[in-house]
Amino acid sequence: MKRDFAALGVVLSLFFASASRGGVFTFSTGNPDGKMATLVRPGATGVLETETGDDFILSSQTSINAATFTGILTGGATTADISQVVVEIYRVFPKDSQDPPSGKVPTRVNSPSDVAFDSRESSAGSLSFTTSVLSDNFAAGNSVVNEINPIPNQTTGGEGAVSGTEVQISVNLSDAFNLPPDHYFFVPQVAVNNGGNFLWLSAPKPIVSPGTPFSPDLQAWIRNENLAPDWLRIGTDVVGGTPAPTFNATFSLAGTTNEAIPLPPAAWSGMLTVFAIGFTNAKTLLRKRLSTV
Repeated sequence: MKRDFAALGVVLSLFFASASRGGVFTFSTGNPDGKMATLVRPGATGVLETETGDDFILSSQTSINAATFTGILTGGATTADISQVVVEIYRVFPKDSQDPPSGKVPTRVNSPSDVAFDSRESSAGSLSFTTSVLSDNFAAGNSVVNEINPIPNQTTGGEGAVSGTEVQISVNLSDAFNLPPDHYFFVPQVAVNNGGNFLWLSAPKPIVSPGTPFSPDLQAWIRNENLAPDWLRIGTDVVGGTPAPTFNATFSLAGTTNEAIPLPPAAWSGMLTVFAIGFTNAKTLLRKRLSTV
């Protein structure tokens, strides 16, 4: 009888092991393509908060504990001038949003939501960051920094070419993002002292090696606090043109997944047989004990 109970325990342990198994999660949009640079910064006195977001998809429960993103420092700023880093996760509109929206932008379809789903920031100690200079001078063919306007003045063509020190920021989260399966936007912000800015660099769209292609790959969106809670498509709405360009942004994510990995049919058949034997014997034992009470 003890053997039957032991077999039953093995079956149950195999069942739970098969229902959830951790794996390594990595995602990347690849390397900068030099086409676009957009402002990302938290708000401060006299400074508008400005957010750029690009998307990724999770197919299973995922814990994200590290990220990188690449941009340029302008205005003569150096990595020593970076004083704060914020990382936010948004879901796709209309989640976490007023619906219908305000009507201040051409569309909210496939945009980030009104408010963040979750966030971490260095000033609160929920993330730490390091910086790496990749090149002393990197040029982007176009930029969006200040001209982020509601309709009918949303299409500016961009603010022109810009260059600066190319920097990769690596983030480690002491409190990981634990995210269920869904479609998300990654939204970083960087505070820079002494009048400089950090502009997030675009990545190829569609994603190419060494990036991680996925579908549907939405284009990057942007807003500042004057436009919030709405967002504009950087390519379609701000740059414009026929056809309008579309952009990704350069970032990577790393963590672990908890994904269901079903056993093959033969294994399930054997497990169910052992389970049935153990269950039947357990009932028999219970009846015998009750009959002696």
